[in-house]
Amino acid sequence: MAAITAKLVKELRDKTSAGMMDCKKALIENKGDMNKSIEWLRQKGIASAEKKSGRVAAEGAVGSYIHTGSRVGVLLELNCETDFVARGDLFQGLLRDLSMQVAACPSVEYVSVDQIPEPIANKEKEIEMGRDDLSGKPDQIKAKIVEGRIGKRLKEMALLEQPFIKDSSINVEELVKQVAGKIGENIRVRRFTRYILGEGIEVQGPDFAEEVASMTSG
Repeated sequence: MAAITAKLVKELRDKTSAGMMDCKKALIENKGDMNKSIEWLRQKGIASAEKKSGRVAAEGAVGSYIHTGSRVGVLLELNCETDFVARGDLFQGLLRDLSMQVAACPSVEYVSVDQIPEPIANKEKEIEMGRDDLSGKPDQIKAKIVEGRIGKRLKEMALLEQPFIKDSSINVEELVKQVAGKIGENIRVRRFTRYILGEGIEVQGPDFAEEVASMTSG
């Protein structure tokens, strides 16, 4: 097996226009074989999807998913390049799967990591820096531990980083690329909204302290 070097990954990227992480995964899966890695990327639709990623995706559709029991609902906007593709079965199937994915991942709040506002990321960093298990550690070591934890935490908040609920061997971003490769158009997840029944409503419960006081006062 050939060593998976940065040079080898770059060479594959230059030949396919696929992302660096996708190229590295392809080389690992194919034991460093360049030709097999190119074929693997094409079969997955990743290479062609990357080449189309710069094209404008202004068409698409808004899809919905209502979970069993009607307690969780999701609206999601998925964009493509043409209305014809937006009406197709592959696109509509992806739209349903992504809406279902959002419903199944309560920690997901953003489409991608780069959409997470800086104040949110900084708040997460503050929380991690204050954890008890880091007390007494040198600042340099503490910074590295926090950086790793923050990276993991931010990925937990991003839809594209989640393992696909129907096939955990790929994440949502890879799923979108595969469908884009099959369809032949750029596909973008633009936004989503999750609705949880009763969220934000303050339910007025019984005042147990008052009940106890009234029972003992007599």
